Amino acid sequence: MERVTLGKINLSRLVYGMWRLGKDENTATSHIQAKVESCLAQGITSFDQADVYGGYRAEAMLGAALRAAPGLRDRMEIVTKCGIVTPVGRYASAKVKHYDTSAGHIIASVETSLRDLGTDRIDLLLVHRPDPLMDHHETGAALDGLVRSGKVRAVGVSNFRPWDFTLLQSAMTTPLATNQIEINLIAHEAFTNGDLAFHQERGIPVMAWSPLAGGRLLAEAGETLRKRLAEIGAAHDTDWGAAAIAWLLRHPARILPVVGTNSLERIAQISDAMRVEIDRQTWFELYTLIMAHEVA
Repeated sequence: MERVTLGKINLSRLVYGMWRLGKDENTATSHIQAKVESCLAQGITSFDQADVYGGYRAEAMLGAALRAAPGLRDRMEIVTKCGIVTPVGRYASAKVKHYDTSAGHIIASVETSLRDLGTDRIDLLLVHRPDPLMDHHETGAALDGLVRSGKVRAVGVSNFRPWDFTLLQSAMTTPLATNQIEINLIAHEAFTNGDLAFHQERGIPVMAWSPLAGGRLLAEAGETLRKRLAEIGAAHDTDWGAAAIAWLLRHPARILPVVGTNSLERIAQISDAMRVEIDRQTWFELYTLIMAHEVA
């Protein structure tokens, strides 16, 4: 498995996303452990979490699996996020869903994540959403302090636009390691609206959440695109999903797709995307099909 350097850490090119954890009918510790082990067997060592996932329960579910098999933690990198407060679980008393990037909230979230995950460190902490009330000096100082403490190895953001990114970075000494944004064949705006170019210019790898559009890709793509993805996948002895992820991997910015599925069978096939070859004309063919018109 190819690996990508993000600041001071090194992640597998494909990342396993755990946002569905807690929504899965099978939440047994043994089942979660099997998911982790299946990823590791393919060289997928990076796992994407967030405090809010599963109604603030997903980190503890992963933590239970790691406690049951202590040797797993040192074979993986844990990415998690903070900053969303929604009126469920530990924040059931909140009046409204909102963002909180205050130092107190970030530090408390990290302490809770460390406890729930049963670990002494978070490999990569992301601010989950841009906060309209963010005091960039306060937020930046909190993130810098967490890195200095060793509780967090690297920090980054998620869903930030370039101006949000530079605002926060301007108040920090620690380089922001990544921005996790939605990129897929349906949500392809990042290729042309400056989001991807901004990070590519600075040599900052981008993580792509929902690379299969959360399951909407087949429903919304149109028959011609669905058929073409299936053909590309079949030519490499795999399926349409691997072809759609390979479309992202083809970009020179070295995008890291965050792939989430509950099925052990599907998890075992995630790395298929690494062997699907997408040449320039095929990339534009798929791009043209989703736009329903040729490029200008």
